[in-house]
Amino acid sequence: MLKFGSKGDSNIIFKCTIRLLEDTEILECEYKPHHKGKYLLEYVCQQLNLVEQDYLGLRYVDISEQRHWLDLGKSIYKQVKELDPVLFSFRVKYYPPDPFRLKEEITRYQIFLQLKRDLLHGRLYCVTNEASMLAALIVQGELGDYDPDIHIGNYISDFKILLKQTEPIEEKAMEIHRKQLKGQSPSQIENQFLKLACQLDTYGVDPHPVKDHRGSRLYLGVNYSGILTFQGSRKTHHFRWPDIQKINY
Repeated sequence: MLKFGSKGDSNIIFKCTIRLLEDTEILECEYKPHHKGKYLLEYVCQQLNLVEQDYLGLRYVDISEQRHWLDLGKSIYKQVKELDPVLFSFRVKYYPPDPFRLKEEITRYQIFLQLKRDLLHGRLYCVTNEASMLAALIVQGELGDYDPDIHIGNYISDFKILLKQTEPIEEKAMEIHRKQLKGQSPSQIENQFLKLACQLDTYGVDPHPVKDHRGSRLYLGVNYSGILTFQGSRKTHHFRWPDIQKINY
């Protein structure tokens, strides 16, 4: 942990790095021992001109390799004092039920970037047809319209889009890119991507491995609609919030 000033100095300053949703983009920030997590999140949102902050958060990994959300009401220093260097990841924490009801387009763009990450890391699971469409939309956003003089052979294999990116999915995605997406602007592509992604069962779900009463392994996730369980990629239960009266753990 980089710090400047003596231990008894009330002006001691700590430094941290914040990785944004585009991994190539980072911010450097300074904070003092009395600063709370909210200070850091507000700093990031100010740099990105984000007003709708309630959906966003900062994650860090502790010395035991466990992920945590930075508590906005507690001292930054006390939460990460064992880390060196101090690295945060700026992420979407709460996924809106309908991204199109957000007031700011730039907030929707952060949701779009997060969902691209979720797709890449396997959190946004979908069947082949849906995966191919989402991949094609990303390709259209990156490459623009299909050009037979430029886009030759398997021209999307170098793109890392899906956790399990197979050749059949790539072929279907290229077919969609060639035939269905010509003339689509980046904003249109992002809107189509969001519309499809937010309808998936795994939208906004960060799955955690657990075991049921029989000892069978499954995944538990929570999102805006309730508590969901999955066996592999198959949703097995969906307990909606209005139907839940008590949770024991």
